[in-house]
Amino acid sequence: MPRLFPFRGLVFDTAVTGSLDRVTAPPYDVISDRLRLGYLQASPFSVVHLDLAEGSDDPRDPASRYAKAADLLADWERRGAVRRAGEPCYYAYEMTPSLKGTSSVRGLICAMELEEWGGTVLPHEQVMEGPIRDRLELLRATRTHLSPVFGTIDGPDDRLGDRIGAATTDRTTFEATDEQGVLHRMWPMPNDAVDLAHLADRPLLIADGHHRYATALAYRNERRRADGPGPWDSVLTLVVDATAEHLPVLPFHRLQLAGPVRAAIGSPTSSLEETLDALDDERCTVGIAAVGPAGDITYRVRSLDGEAPAVRALHETVLDEIAPTGSLRYVHDADTAVAALRDGDAVAAYLLPATTARRIRAVVERGERLPPKSTYFWPKPRTGMVMMPLDRGPAPPKVRARAS
Repeated sequence: MPRLFPFRGLVFDTAVTGSLDRVTAPPYDVISDRLRLGYLQASPFSVVHLDLAEGSDDPRDPASRYAKAADLLADWERRGAVRRAGEPCYYAYEMTPSLKGTSSVRGLICAMELEEWGGTVLPHEQVMEGPIRDRLELLRATRTHLSPVFGTIDGPDDRLGDRIGAATTDRTTFEATDEQGVLHRMWPMPNDAVDLAHLADRPLLIADGHHRYATALAYRNERRRADGPGPWDSVLTLVVDATAEHLPVLPFHRLQLAGPVRAAIGSPTSSLEETLDALDDERCTVGIAAVGPAGDITYRVRSLDGEAPAVRALHETVLDEIAPTGSLRYVHDADTAVAALRDGDAVAAYLLPATTARRIRAVVERGERLPPKSTYFWPKPRTGMVMMPLDRGPAPPKVRARAS
């Protein structure tokens, strides 16, 4: 994997902003319009005011949402709502779900040297140009990584785990509980507390944040042309040992917004619950929901030809033919998918099973990628727990560019 570095993190001062529960948020791409309004109303210091600011999408407009985000972040720092760490450091990060039978997930937040796709950073999903354009305009304006890329390595790595475990025994001042009851805790770690040289031969699989990584690459390339090497050569990253930590990989269900519907294929089921119970990733068994002739919701399940994970087989055998990417919407909650059918916002919903990190890595190791929004790694690190400025001032250490 690329080299990892400590950095001077930008964090909220809760004495000014109040609880981190109210000012942090999930990654931007899983926030619906309804939830977005709730976050904006929750606090004037919510990170969503930066990540999904209100205003024009035209970056040439002085009142664009990108310009507003940049002005707001600068104002927060002037007012002391956010502050920079005194010294470069790493951050131990822990996510603890409240659900019975689930365990904590621990990792290390750091600055990771950027490299082009295909080296030791392994993407597993295709990316779309629209989100990259949007995120690039925001990064140009704020010059700050607001949310970490989430990457996994194959382990177990006892040295990394021991260092993170030792840090988490200290009292933490960074703590937030999210909407799903997941407790997020973070501990600064001195930059000499972690020896990461042995990770150089471990490829890093991007679990979440493909568009953020692609955006960081684009920004690095343009800043290098203008200014040479600098802090923009690295990206804010959470590194998790996927062998030592149990990482549920939940699905993104597909909503077909228009086009022909193949709702009559497969075996009928009586309810959403029965449909979900029948899903099977190894057998590529998926669910199909649609509006029936009487206006009711009908459900079926079908085992598809092809190799797991099931999302890949679904696209290859059904969706790539009848529903181009632009006619799909992605939701991670099955009830939300069915509600879209009832409201007339979609013509069909394709329900997918959970998969595994190992199954995804097998696809990547064959040199292949999954369709966009194929996986929902959970839990997800909280946006705003720590941010990474990319300016020339008191910022992360410069990273040497790799020799070409």
